[in-house]
Amino acid sequence: MKTILITGCSSGYGLETARHFHAMGWNVVAAMRTPRDDVLPRSPRIRVVAMDVTRPDSIAAAIDEAGPIDVLVNNAGIGLVGTLEGASLTKAREIFETNTFGVMAVCQAVLPQFRRRGAGTIVNVTSSVAIAAMPLASIYTASKTAVEGFTGSLAHELGAFGLHVRLVQPGYGPTTRFTANSDIRLEEAIHPAYADFAAPIIAAFAAPPLTTAPSDVAEAVWAAVHEPGDHLRFPAGPDAVELALRAG
Repeated sequence: MKTILITGCSSGYGLETARHFHAMGWNVVAAMRTPRDDVLPRSPRIRVVAMDVTRPDSIAAAIDEAGPIDVLVNNAGIGLVGTLEGASLTKAREIFETNTFGVMAVCQAVLPQFRRRGAGTIVNVTSSVAIAAMPLASIYTASKTAVEGFTGSLAHELGAFGLHVRLVQPGYGPTTRFTANSDIRLEEAIHPAYADFAAPIIAAFAAPPLTTAPSDVAEAVWAAVHEPGDHLRFPAGPDAVELALRAG
């Protein structure tokens, strides 16, 4: 029976992915910054571990507690909507610490066991903002686009050892806690000079024609893990799939 470690499992895409793999018979190690025992089924095949992806000691402890794994899914992340001129570089660095450097750190922590066995798969969850540029998301887009470049290069490095690396690119998920981990309110993130520009964009967020459900992401992660070839990118959700088709 295979084992998957998923970061950012307390809600949204990570939580649904954990549920999906458990339902499909896998052992699941659900990593959360603040562990919760009430969001996943009680099962001997589910373990909840504490992991803050911005702290090397927390990562090391979680990997040690998890034991041998077959798949790593880097899903933990922080959302940020706003204008660049309205943002602080302190906040930008915080976003990168979780969304970008956190991914690198967790990958680095699991690679020794994967390389020794000559088997293992890493799935990095990014965003459809890496497929097509969108307004009011410059810092968030930069953090996720960096992961896309990192993942593409890493796939070449690890292919030499028989390891696999994939990307899952979710679309807009209005049911997720996209900005809940950020301490900046939307009104504060929009510079006053951009108010007229931002107003119709923010209004459109309330009624998007296509959206992504957590189940879409869970199914895309499942497909990425079971991809037999070298396919790298897996758009998740109708909106992300449409963007990918347009991008060619």
